Amino acid sequence: MASLSLRHIYKKYPGGVTAVSDFCLEVKDTEFIIFVGPSGCGKSTTLRMIAGLEEITEGELYIGDRLVNDVAPKDRDIAMVFQNYALYPHMTVFDNMAFGLKLRKVPKETIKRKVEEAARILDISHLLDRLPKALSGGQKQRVALGRAIVRDPKVFLLDEPLSNLDAKLRAAMRTEITKLHNSLQATFIYVTHDQVEAMTMATRIVVMKDGVIQQVDSPQALYDNPVNLFVAGFIGTPQMNFINGTLEKDDDGYVYLHFGEIRIRLPEEKGNADEIKPYIEKEVIAGVRPECIVDTPMQIAAMQEASFEAYCDVTELMGAEIYLYLIANKVEVDESLKERKNVVIDRSGEQKLIARVSPRSTVRAGDTVTLAIDTTRMHLFDKETEKAIVFLTEEEKKKAARVAEAEKAAAEVEGEQTETVEETPAEEPVEEKTEDASVTDTTVTE
Repeated sequence: MASLSLRHIYKKYPGGVTAVSDFCLEVKDTEFIIFVGPSGCGKSTTLRMIAGLEEITEGELYIGDRLVNDVAPKDRDIAMVFQNYALYPHMTVFDNMAFGLKLRKVPKETIKRKVEEAARILDISHLLDRLPKALSGGQKQRVALGRAIVRDPKVFLLDEPLSNLDAKLRAAMRTEITKLHNSLQATFIYVTHDQVEAMTMATRIVVMKDGVIQQVDSPQALYDNPVNLFVAGFIGTPQMNFINGTLEKDDDGYVYLHFGEIRIRLPEEKGNADEIKPYIEKEVIAGVRPECIVDTPMQIAAMQEASFEAYCDVTELMGAEIYLYLIANKVEVDESLKERKNVVIDRSGEQKLIARVSPRSTVRAGDTVTLAIDTTRMHLFDKETEKAIVFLTEEEKKKAARVAEAEKAAAEVEGEQTETVEETPAEEPVEEKTEDASVTDTTVTE
């Protein structure tokens, strides 16, 4: 198996279209990396560049210690599983799995052993004599995975392999692929637009937008600490609620988020944080996960300063939970006005929210209910840059200070070295350049 290194990768097409921009990523051996993002974000293009199916415009790609920019796909020692399986319809399952090995003129005994071992791992030993038309979607997907496994590649590349399956089978195959990764201890790079797949399977997730990496981190870290508005909204189902509001400070020193007629008090550690001071009396975007909006009397009593009233528009019973679709700051309209054709009702001040509550909740559509926000888990974003306002703990502040001091010391040392070089007589650098040139020439000749 192998690690991967993508260094300042660009993909540009004629006409000035840049599909992937300055993509930098270090993939460790045996990691399960998932590229996730909306359609057109460049995730499949990046995967195809790793496979060698797309030419890299700029940058360097290493598989292990080997630069592979100009290496043919067949010589990169990778295996790719495509979205549409790409099985040969006239070949049996055995022949489909063995096809790549036959092209490499691997001995028949070795082919038989590898195919049977892969079939055992994927639980498709009883299907080896069937044709693809006699297989279900999940079975076809396993055959495609088996064809990759028998090659024993350094890296597995999977391009949305589950998108053609139904929801139940997709969930089952997610588990199978995770088990397969654990069994093979191989490096997997997986592309999907489904953030549920990314959250449940990945060691690390690469979130992309418009060809640019937004954030790289573990699934839980992405969920808990998104770096910007896009990542916050993309990761999580239902997605995070976003509230446009103003931060206000009262005479007692408490900081509130004010939107419409609602004022939510921030915890003291957030309200007094240095990071929040530049945003007082300014508009920000607050991010609240659906599970952070609570409706039980006990929770509301503990969060009185963060409670508010909202109208419940729709409820969705999911079995283990209920989704409440709420409207805060709802505009009440007289029935007589609704019947008049020329009246335009301004609802711009209404704030729509989604709450995830217990299935024992008694809230029903049409109710006006009291709820509260767990502000300890509230995120705040700069309205102009859409970047997260990060609150550092004391330990994190000390660590950041130590890093800054180290960087400053390194810069001073580098400056001293530069001054020393400038004071050196001119003849000596000329001689050194000549020696370097001869070494380079020798290396090239070899």
